[in-house]
Amino acid sequence: MVKVVLAFVAVALGLAWGLDVLQAPPLAPESPVHPLWLARQEAMYLSGLLSIGLMSLAMYLATRPAWLETPLGGMDRVYRTHKWAGILGGSFAIMHWLVEMSDDILKSTIGRAGRLPKEKATGLLDSMQDLAEDFGEWGFYILLVLLAITLWQRFPYRPWRFLHRAMPVIYLLLAFHAALLSPLDYWLQPVGWLLGLLIAAGVYGALRALLGNIGQARRSTGEILAVTQPAADIVAVRCRLTGSWPGHRPGQFALVTFDADEGAHPFTIASADQGDRTIEFRIKALGDHTRQLAGLLQVGQSVDIEGPYGRFDIARINRRARQLWVAGGIGVTPFLAWLGSLQGKAANLPEADLHYCTRDRDNDPFVDELTRLCAALPAIRLHVHGAQQGEKLDAARLLKDVPAGQAAEVWFCGPGGLAQALRGGLDKLGWRRLRFHQEAFVMR
Repeated sequence: MVKVVLAFVAVALGLAWGLDVLQAPPLAPESPVHPLWLARQEAMYLSGLLSIGLMSLAMYLATRPAWLETPLGGMDRVYRTHKWAGILGGSFAIMHWLVEMSDDILKSTIGRAGRLPKEKATGLLDSMQDLAEDFGEWGFYILLVLLAITLWQRFPYRPWRFLHRAMPVIYLLLAFHAALLSPLDYWLQPVGWLLGLLIAAGVYGALRALLGNIGQARRSTGEILAVTQPAADIVAVRCRLTGSWPGHRPGQFALVTFDADEGAHPFTIASADQGDRTIEFRIKALGDHTRQLAGLLQVGQSVDIEGPYGRFDIARINRRARQLWVAGGIGVTPFLAWLGSLQGKAANLPEADLHYCTRDRDNDPFVDELTRLCAALPAIRLHVHGAQQGEKLDAARLLKDVPAGQAAEVWFCGPGGLAQALRGGLDKLGWRRLRFHQEAFVMR
């Protein structure tokens, strides 16, 4: 779905640009305009449209519009679309700049003769266009730096997050550049209407980001009730939230802020909703921030939570398909919420095989808990795979008890490497009637 959305926006902009080109009167045989100069100009327009259009989409999606969760398949897909729209928009900005710089090459090869005359503006508009050119140049160079450090995965997250806050300002500079320097006849055609709509959405997102009210309607405050460490690298945090908490569905996640300077991080809610506004998180030490939580968090400390978000929801399972649930490491958290929500509902249980993959099954803190939860749910068959015990899960083992030709559904939460290995193995086995559900929490 992410690729579909990005392709749709890019194709729509390309078609609108193409319609404008087709409607332009053909050059007369005696026209002094050289085709290469004309091609350069249209390449500048197209690359600029794609750049600002995709960046506008990224800026709007940064507002975390909950209404898009259903069509895109979850807030993680919304975020992934935001991420790739920004990267692609920045890439087209580089292309736009390269086309702009190509004028020196054309001057040295075909000469200045045959250049298209520039649109003449007077008075205030002329001054604003000069300013727009400067804004575009400054914005591009800053954007180039931010794009480079975003793609450089070794750049630390915390300073990246701080620098990323400048993106709304950079976007406004580039949007001003695009709006003022687009051909005037664009605004009377579909290409201008589409561009205006996208810029309006992007400006809306940029202003909300600068005002700091993104997600405000879904924010709740609370306090920490308990902090425990079931394992050396895992901290369990139980919180009670205020009355504004709307409740959550099993498998959803929230953006949690323990430290305002650190900002929000996505964590899956590991507990079922009991109606008492109490939720629990199981957090694995995967970075600088999460490694410090056990020593920083205290009972009674305030916490800010935004959400809930996500479509990794047990209510969305297809009961007509064979259910294969796969948890890898800390990816067990949504399934803990699923199993908790099923307790006492033995009459309406879905049949499922839950595969839990861990490094060492004998010393894993979740094995006993999963065993206890599944013991009360006879329709849920638990399979624990310990890597140190030589019990690694692969596609063949996952499908071992599934009859050939039966529709199956995989719900996966865990390391990306395990997901890729299982997907590749399933493809090789040629299992066609199978759906693979996976949420992505890559913040960069």
